[in-house]
This record gives sequence, C-alpha cells and structure tokens, in this order.
Amino acid sequence: MPATADILERLASEQESPARAPSRRMLVIVNPYATTVSDRLRNLVVYALEGRYEVEAVDTEGRGHATELCREAALEGYDVVVAFGGDGTVNEAANGLMGSDTPLTCLPGGATNVYCRLIGIPPEIVDATEHLLRIADDWRPRRVDLGTVDGRYFTFSAGLGLDASVVARVERRPRLKARLGEYYFTAAAFVTFAREYTVHPPRLVVEVEGRELPGVTAIVQNAAPYTFFNRRRIDLADGASLDSGTLAGLVLRRANPLDVPGIIWRAFSRRAAMGAHGQVEVFRNMRELSVRSADERPLPLELDGDYIGEIADARFGVAPRALTVVS
Repeated sequence: MPATADILERLASEQESPARAPSRRMLVIVNPYATTVSDRLRNLVVYALEGRYEVEAVDTEGRGHATELCREAALEGYDVVVAFGGDGTVNEAANGLMGSDTPLTCLPGGATNVYCRLIGIPPEIVDATEHLLRIADDWRPRRVDLGTVDGRYFTFSAGLGLDASVVARVERRPRLKARLGEYYFTAAAFVTFAREYTVHPPRLVVEVEGRELPGVTAIVQNAAPYTFFNRRRIDLADGASLDSGTLAGLVLRRANPLDVPGIIWRAFSRRAAMGAHGQVEVFRNMRELSVRSADERPLPLELDGDYIGEIADARFGVAPRALTVVS
C-alpha cells in the first residue's frame, strides 16, 4: 500500500493548477465490502480525483443501494458516476443509470473487474485512477448495450445452473474470495461440480429460434470475454459485443467428469472453439431467448458475477444503446 499511496498522492498534486480547475461533477459510489477496497484507498483515490473533478463519494449500505444512488445522480445532473467496487457494484450502477444520459465509468475494486476491462479501464487501481484523470481532457461518452432478464439488466453475462451455483458458493466465503481470487473460484467450481452436478443436476431447456437445447448449464453473454483468470481472458461464447445489439451463449448438455478437461482446455485456448466440444451447444446473434426448468426444480441464476437466487424460468433480451459509458 505505501507505494500505491505515494503514487496516488503524486497524481493528485500534479493536477493542482488554476488552469485545470475541476469542471465536471463526479459521484463515486464505493462498495466498502468489495475485495480490494479499504477506507485508506478510498480516501486516496477521491483525493486524487479531486484534482480534475468536483467529487462526492458515497458508500453503499446494502444490496440495491447503488441502483438508488445512480437514479438520484441522473436526476441531479451529475456529469459522471464511478462505480468503485466489483462487477456486482457496476451491475447495480448500470441498472440505475440505464436510459439516462449520465455516463457510467468504474474503478477496479473487485476480484476480477470484468466490465472495467471491457470498456477500457485498466485493472490496477493506480493506473485506473490516472486513466480517469486523463480522460477529463478527452471526454468521449458512448452508448452501449445491456442484456435483460425479466426486467433486470446485466452488463456482460448471466448464468443459470453450474455457473450460478459456483457463484453462490463463493459468496458464502467472502474472505476466501478476497484472499484467493480466481483460485478460490476455480476450487469452488470443482467442488460444486463434484457434489451437486455429477449425480443428479437440475435440468434446463434453452429455447432459441424455435429450437430447444437441453442441458444442465446455460451462459448468456452481452459481451466477450466471459471472464478473466488473472490477466488471461476466458472465452466461452463469441459473437456478442457491447454494441452488437445481440446476445451469444452456450448450453452445457451434461455434467460428466470426462468432459471437464476438454472444456477447461478450450476455455483457456486461443485457438480451440468451445462450440467444437461435443457436449457444448453455442448460439449467436440472438435478440431474445428463454430458459426454463426441465424437471420442475428451480434454477440458480447469477448476473455479472452476483448470485440473484432461484427461478423457474427466464426470458432474455437486449436493450440496445441503453447505457452511456465513458472510458
């Protein structure tokens, strides 16, 4: 932290000039429970940003609070909202700002920070803060798509089945998630697969363009990649981007340990397509699709890495150009 603190203080001092007085109102929404966020880091980041913005920082107090704060920020005419936390915080902020002209940007405070990387924000906090200081003089808001599911929005991915069960397990141990990051997610995936999915997994059916795709897990993406392992991107389904106006995704047909090595290899490979695996069905260029339980058991659902709960069915769509971002 000392090196980080010194760099952030230097960044702030470099901005102090009468000719560079703050001209944009910025609301920084901080998730104090995010993986890498601390009070000291929060204060240093805000101090640095005050060199180029008129900054107000607010800590979230629980689930849904970031959405409420963003709705108020849009009504009050803030020039930009910064989600300082993980992808769950970004998701809530996007749900609050969608449909407005108030831009969203973010600072990395979570374990993976997928959306930060997708829109071009560096994954390290010092680099990201410096980036936000720099774009104050090169302000280029743009509009991007959001995925939708039953009235709620997601920024890059949603998952039902194994994917969501893993997220639920990880969220029960936040300290391990913070300490071990991607490695804890990997361990949780193996444990969840072995204990919950190899014997009698919940079954689902994805309906796309008149086809029924049965399986045990479905991933729906509004953008690629699906996630990152450290700095390495993990690609599951391609064909969707933040401005494509379509969704992409896949269905895992079965939960068999024999399939695991091939799926993992394809997820990390730069050359091998996930859709070429015999137990994976990929779909692309979808504007809408639906997922339902095939055995009357509820399906676990996650959005942007946050566990939402269990559902019987879901209808997905795209909200084109629904969110303004600046990066």
